[in-house]
Amino acid sequence: MAERLPLTLRAYRVMARAAEPLAHLLLAHRLKRGKEHHARLHERRGESTVARPAGPLVWVHGASVGELAAIFPLVERITAKDFNVLVTSGTVTSAKLAEQRLPPGVVHQFLPYDSPRFVARFLDHWRPDLALFTESDLWPNLIVMSSQRAIPLILVNGRVSERSFNRWRFAPATIGAVLRRFDLCLAQSSAYAARLRDLGAPRITTTGNLKLDVPEAPADLDSLTALRAAIGERATIAATSTHAGEETALIETHRRLRHSFPRLLTMIAPRHPDRGPGIVEIANAAGFAAGLRSHGRLPEAKDDIYVVDTLGELGLVYRVAPIVFVGGSLASHGGQNPVEPIKLGAAILHGPHVWNFAEIYSALDAAHGAEQVADAGKLAVRVGAWLTDAGERSSVVAAARRTVATLGGALEHTVAALDPYLMQIRLERRDSHA
Repeated sequence: MAERLPLTLRAYRVMARAAEPLAHLLLAHRLKRGKEHHARLHERRGESTVARPAGPLVWVHGASVGELAAIFPLVERITAKDFNVLVTSGTVTSAKLAEQRLPPGVVHQFLPYDSPRFVARFLDHWRPDLALFTESDLWPNLIVMSSQRAIPLILVNGRVSERSFNRWRFAPATIGAVLRRFDLCLAQSSAYAARLRDLGAPRITTTGNLKLDVPEAPADLDSLTALRAAIGERATIAATSTHAGEETALIETHRRLRHSFPRLLTMIAPRHPDRGPGIVEIANAAGFAAGLRSHGRLPEAKDDIYVVDTLGELGLVYRVAPIVFVGGSLASHGGQNPVEPIKLGAAILHGPHVWNFAEIYSALDAAHGAEQVADAGKLAVRVGAWLTDAGERSSVVAAARRTVATLGGALEHTVAALDPYLMQIRLERRDSHA
């Protein structure tokens, strides 16, 4: 007998259905703000111009850039087993990243809005044989309606932040009814597994964090050669995935260091590339020359600050900057993934707000594979020390690489957990054609 939905989810479904006629207004508003792709608005309504590929189809959903980057290796492993893969995400930047890095033949679509009609249209078209949701992007109608169609659901790289956990504890029937729809939850850590269990998930396995198994960020060879030639012998540092306020700290760090390192180049890659022009204005107001990569410029001799306001080029930054401040950590955003710069040989600095990656940063700091800084002053001190002492910097990088290698393995554990479901899909497909 199907589980009866709690009143909250039934009310949510009614409200979502009632809001469907207003979807075009929301889409228009988001389009004006650059948060939607004009030519792909129909995908938000569950419509698609792409045909469903013949054969078994695995649907993988990741909310945005970070989640999507973490599942690329998993998608490659699934396609290597001769399964079609549909990847969905919810942001314009993640769609651009998908276009650049998804394996050939993998389809990307924007996730439909979580209204019954749009979800039904999406599921009618794609008819997935298995659905993988990543981390904590849980949309009730998508999950419940997929479950009602007997689509196996698995939460991959699952996590529940402390803030979300405390919030959901006030609505246990709601979150429990959603989590019980999952056939299996694969948690990043034992702590996240415990939270998922407390919230009602019935079947949980701890497989580790896929973000620790991301490969080296790619870089176009010609672009890298040109960038290295433009920088030459200049001392170079970088800040990546930065949020508002952090660029000011980096520019202040540059100001404090420029007398000791007169030709210092500071590269800043904001988390949201559309903030690039504003960062140039901040740098100019502080008396520094700054250039935008999106304007087709390489850093010039006169530039103090070089803003990498493009998508998919962090691999370039990590290959030319021996020291990287990983953003979202001085600003209270929970931090960003330090693994990619570590794998490319950068020494890592970060702020105190890293709860989204608490395990990896705690291990890195304990092993002296990264260092926490609280403000621009401390950031300047550590950057100056590491620019001066290449030996210490190399020791930090080596410790970081050892730590990441120790904590890795989530990809293999995740694939092993998924294999029985993939085998079952293949058997059912074979039997249906017998």
